Amino acid sequence: MKIVVIGGTGLIGSNLVNRLLRHDHTVIAASPASGVNTITGEGLNEALKNAAIVVDVSNSPSFEDKAVLDFFQRSTMNLLTAEAYAGVKHHVAMSVVGAERLPESGYLRAKIAQEELIKESGIPYSILRSTQFFEFAGRIAQAGTTGEEVHISPAEFQPIASDEVVSALADIVLGAPLNATVEVAGPVRMPMVEFIRYYLNATEDSRRLISDGHALYFGAELNDRSLVPGGNPRLGRIKYEDWFRAQLATAQS
Repeated sequence: MKIVVIGGTGLIGSNLVNRLLRHDHTVIAASPASGVNTITGEGLNEALKNAAIVVDVSNSPSFEDKAVLDFFQRSTMNLLTAEAYAGVKHHVAMSVVGAERLPESGYLRAKIAQEELIKESGIPYSILRSTQFFEFAGRIAQAGTTGEEVHISPAEFQPIASDEVVSALADIVLGAPLNATVEVAGPVRMPMVEFIRYYLNATEDSRRLISDGHALYFGAELNDRSLVPGGNPRLGRIKYEDWFRAQLATAQS
């Protein structure tokens, strides 16, 4: 079976490609670097020829409101059009837990627009919404930094190891289309500020951490419902502290 992974060279995509190859499928890691561009359409029809499944884990190069909306709308429309022409049987996409609860965020509005295009396409689909990855701690801290202070929301969220997101995604890819949206989240709910506190302490970062209820995440203020999953998510097993210690041990070996 031929599977095309759009964004197949990124954090999630490259891991997913490796997992799927272990199941003896033909897997194409598609990206602009490999000559497949979902914005211009370059190489798209050729890449999707005889493909049964397409997985879209691509991301916008710009998070500015207009640019990110344009990226997800144009990329998704081009991709779905090419899939219809190629007779693709299953479209799988990644999205974000709580996206519909944060309309102030241009990025998350763009993800909702992407989801709607997929649902309306007529192509059998599955959408996996994930919480934030453990790997995002440094970026979240940097985004909240002003001078020597790091302003982070105390709102609860439920971060997860990216490996466990890929495991959930692989199960969806190799299963029948759900024609629905499902969620995956980490095993522990915690305030975002405490997640970043652990990161700063573990990396011996001297910046001062400020718990700030008005701190923005992707342009939106958070509350305790914003980024947490609903009633029946798939839960990972790896705790952040254990994951971080394993990363340090790997780096030092």
